[in-house]
Amino acid sequence: MKELVDILNEELKNASPQEVLGLVYERFKDKIAFASSLGYEDQVLTQMIATSCPEMKIFTLDTGRLFPETYDLIEKTVARYKPNFQIYFPDYQAVETMTNSKGVNLFYDSIDNRKLCCSVRKTMPLKRALSGLEAWITGLRRSQSITRTHLQVVEWDEANQLIKINPLINWNEDDVIIYINNHNIPYNLLHDKGFPSIGCQPCTRSIEVGEDVRAGRWWWELPEQKECGLHKAK
Repeated sequence: MKELVDILNEELKNASPQEVLGLVYERFKDKIAFASSLGYEDQVLTQMIATSCPEMKIFTLDTGRLFPETYDLIEKTVARYKPNFQIYFPDYQAVETMTNSKGVNLFYDSIDNRKLCCSVRKTMPLKRALSGLEAWITGLRRSQSITRTHLQVVEWDEANQLIKINPLINWNEDDVIIYINNHNIPYNLLHDKGFPSIGCQPCTRSIEVGEDVRAGRWWWELPEQKECGLHKAK
C-alpha cells in the first residue's frame, strides 16, 4: 500500500478536489471513508461527495464535549445532503475511568492529560471508524497550521496503517469561503463569531484579528503541540 502513495500522488498532482474524490472512490469503493469534523473544509468536501460519489461513507466523532452549534450543523447537513453518514462515540467505560481519576477538565492540567483526553474521545473512536478500510479522506490544508505544512495530497498514515487523502491540501482559506458561499453550503455558525477552527467546547475559543487560524485550539499550548493525535506528523 505504501508504494501506491507515490503512484496516486503522481496521478492526482494536477487534479481538482472533485477529481481527487472521484478517482479515489473509484479505486477504493467501500474501503474508503471521509472523516468530517464539520468545519468549513469538511462541509465543502461533504457537498462535493454528495454530488460526485454519494455512496461514500462519511463519519464524524462525537466526543461528548461538542458545541451546540456543531450538533445543529449535523442535523442541517444530513437533511440537506442525505449522506451515508455515521456518528462514532467514545467508549463510556474509558471516559468514566479517565474523568473519575483525573477530573472532567483534566486537559487544562497538563499536555499529557490533554493528549489522554483526545485519545479517549477522538483517537480510539477513530480506530473503530477506520476498521476495515484501506484509505480515508480528511479536510486538511497546508496553510492551517505549522504542523501541516509538509502534507501532500496522498500520504501513508503510519499510525493507522492506511492511505490518507487530503483533497483540499492546496486550498487557502479564501478558496474555502468562496466555495461555501457559491454553493450555499450549511456551516457552523461559530465561524461567524471568530472560530475558524472548531473542536470540543472546553478546548476551543475565538481568535483575535491577526492570530493564526489554529490559535483558538488548545490556546494554552505551544503551536507545535496543537494536534489531537488524529493527524500525527511523520
